[in-house]
Amino acid sequence: MPFSAIHNLISLDLLRWWLAFRAGGGPLRQYYAADYATLDKPWREVEFLAVDLETTGLDPRKDVVVSIGWVPIVGGAVRLAQAGYSLVRVDRPMPGESAVLHGILDRHVEDAPPLGDVLPEFLAALRGRIPVAHHALVEQGFLDAACRSVYGLPLRVPYVDTLALERRRAARTGREVKSGEMRLQACRDRYGLPRYRGHHALADALACAELLLAQATYMDGKQATRLQDLLV
Repeated sequence: MPFSAIHNLISLDLLRWWLAFRAGGGPLRQYYAADYATLDKPWREVEFLAVDLETTGLDPRKDVVVSIGWVPIVGGAVRLAQAGYSLVRVDRPMPGESAVLHGILDRHVEDAPPLGDVLPEFLAALRGRIPVAHHALVEQGFLDAACRSVYGLPLRVPYVDTLALERRRAARTGREVKSGEMRLQACRDRYGLPRYRGHHALADALACAELLLAQATYMDGKQATRLQDLLV
């Protein structure tokens, strides 16, 4: 991990302390008050939470979350019994382009809980864990926007990005990355992982969790891969 990233993480710890103070009570305060793993901890001793969102678009400034799925990784293994999934009620018609991708229509979300009811369960699952996502900037942006909307405060947390890890692997081997090779299933194919239904938040969260396990195991050498080796 580069020095700048370590510096950013130290700054993040200070920011989390301040945000815990600002949050008062409630789910966001409980999340920020929880401890999480140190950088030098072997990855199998770190708890992660793979997360995936389906949204109305790619811009968190104007688009919204329509479903969220998460899958914990504890002790180097997926914990499906602790996985979670929810549709999210939205205040606008579902754009046709996004509905074609994830298959979620207006009628599917009209009786779904609002984002403010879904976030507490997700934050409870995230407490003390490092979030994992494929192309994490998307989840990072939307979850930050969601917490700002519901709680008036940002969500600041270090992420593991399985896409970035795969790009790093390609760079080390000097392999040219071709179009489509960094998609979630394409990355899974290189590790012999099975195919799942795409663009479903829970299935994609599980797919991301399994990909991280394969990547971290591949990275293990004489010494176990540490958390700092996974953060990018």
